[in-house]
Amino acid sequence: MPLSRSLSMSSLSGVLPAWEDDELPVEELLLFEVAWEVANKVGGIYTVIQTKAKVTVDEWGENYYLMGPYCPHSFSSQVERGEPPHAAVRKAMDALIHSGCQVHCGRWLMEGSPSVILFDLGSAAGNLDRWKGDLWETCKIGLPPEDQEAGDALLLGSLTAWFFKELTDELGGKPNVIGHFHEWQAGLGIILSRARKIPMATIFTTHATLLGRYLCAGNADFYNNLDKFDVDKEAGERQIYHRCCLERSAAHCAHVFTAVSQITAVEARHLLHRTPDVVTPNGLNVKKFSATHEFQNLHSTSKARLQEFVRGHFYGHLDFNLEKTLFFFIAGRYEFSNKGADIFIESLSRLNYLLQLQRKDVTVVVFFIMPAKTNNFNVESLKGQAVRKQLWDTAHTVKEKFGKRLYDALLKGEIPDMASILDQDDLSIMKRAIYATQRHGLPPVTTHNMLEDATDPILSNIRRIGLFNSRSDRVKIIFHPEFLSSTSPLLPMDYEDFVRGCNLGVFPSYYEPWGYTPGECTVMGIPSVTTNLSGFGCFMEEHVSDPAAYGVYIVDRRCCSPEESCHQLTHFMLSFCQQSVRQRVIQRNRTERLSDLLDWKYLGRVGLLLHMIHTDVIEEGRHVNRQTDNVCVHNSHDT
Repeated sequence: MPLSRSLSMSSLSGVLPAWEDDELPVEELLLFEVAWEVANKVGGIYTVIQTKAKVTVDEWGENYYLMGPYCPHSFSSQVERGEPPHAAVRKAMDALIHSGCQVHCGRWLMEGSPSVILFDLGSAAGNLDRWKGDLWETCKIGLPPEDQEAGDALLLGSLTAWFFKELTDELGGKPNVIGHFHEWQAGLGIILSRARKIPMATIFTTHATLLGRYLCAGNADFYNNLDKFDVDKEAGERQIYHRCCLERSAAHCAHVFTAVSQITAVEARHLLHRTPDVVTPNGLNVKKFSATHEFQNLHSTSKARLQEFVRGHFYGHLDFNLEKTLFFFIAGRYEFSNKGADIFIESLSRLNYLLQLQRKDVTVVVFFIMPAKTNNFNVESLKGQAVRKQLWDTAHTVKEKFGKRLYDALLKGEIPDMASILDQDDLSIMKRAIYATQRHGLPPVTTHNMLEDATDPILSNIRRIGLFNSRSDRVKIIFHPEFLSSTSPLLPMDYEDFVRGCNLGVFPSYYEPWGYTPGECTVMGIPSVTTNLSGFGCFMEEHVSDPAAYGVYIVDRRCCSPEESCHQLTHFMLSFCQQSVRQRVIQRNRTERLSDLLDWKYLGRVGLLLHMIHTDVIEEGRHVNRQTDNVCVHNSHDT
């Protein structure tokens, strides 16, 4: 279903640069998308780019390129080396290569196979000091030598601007190049391109503000004080002033400024002092996840694999019915407060108490999938899976012998004597297997050895509430401090299969500019909990009349106190536990129906947006010069 925009496409034409050739065919446009996470998985922007690549390639064809830093390991496994399809692009690359910079090109091996251009930052590191000086001369922003990430961002931005200068020179100065930059790490390319007056259109997308992430992680009352923060002072106290200046400068220099959600747009207006021109929500490649009528079967298959893992993890304490066990999970970057892990753990304690009080036979196993510092798998966790496999092999061996003896007896027309079918050796084998399942301690809370066990926020709060996987607990916890992989010897499942096997995803985030995790749950037909402080939650509130009926539970974290939000989350989880199997099946069907809302065909199709903007400029003959050439934005109150 198409979505309405709060800002019309045509109204953006006035913020583009002057177009000298009114007859420039749209087919000659080149779109370059620049991000730190091109063929380099770090966070959510990787998912944004990867999932929308197919839609963008379908629209732009060979005229679409992705640009970012070169990472040897990911390049060798994700990119097929090759030449760019355009002669001008090849010549621009050659100009950089002849100057001593290494530039790699190829096809990203995923759906759509977009062309990628990746810069080896190390090959240009000798220019860093000179480029820092150029940046200071350009916009009076200095980069401290100890901030390597900012230095790498400058290398990427300088190489990007250099490339665009060579490219536009090859094209004869025609303004048929569009650069779309994601986040501050790539945003330096905008600053330098505008400062050098390169004839191209620029778009900057913020997925979150730097200062916003820091303030929320520090437990600030962020949303109630957005208009009160002294941005420069707060950034300086956190030693990110230079980064915030770069971010703010990129936002102001871009011809078009976008945000991924309405709540991020409000944040950007206050912290970056520019209101985004349009909100472009993040979507998903729904076709990749869609399984039509099969998604219920996929849920059952993946859940069976999770049940096998739980059998091993809780060996010796498996006194609960796995058929009446629900699997909840939280996943994402380890930002304890921002991701809402604090109120989630507190709510689990209350849920455990209520389930015990009501004498429910439902058990909830909760997975925390958040990467933390570890040195290896927990020995007890590995032993559990080994014991499970040994028991399975033992049962299979006895079953084979039992089946053969039963078969022979029936062939003779005899009612078998059970004592003769199971001989003493079989009984001894089974007794040894039972003794092997005895354990003296409780099942471990974490699957790995934590390097900072004593100070880890999740483990510290689990100790505080006392959920240690004891027999009496109706809520069991498994902290898996590593991203999932199908090659893991412990839990060999990739993330998609894992999500399909769970019953509920819980993401009660305080700071979540968009939030891909509940969206991924939705397109796979898995209900989820989100909040009205996440872009996804706000989007669902706006477009779905009763989100909870469709398996999207929205916790109020904006107008409620933490205690009230915690109570609401506990109520949502308890209500979910009280559903019958039939009710959960019906709800999964309703959840999966929301998939079209999150399809890139309808959400944030930046290629289509730019196409329409450019058409407006050509047809209306507008020549508007946006006053963004001054890239010095130190004083936030003057910008």
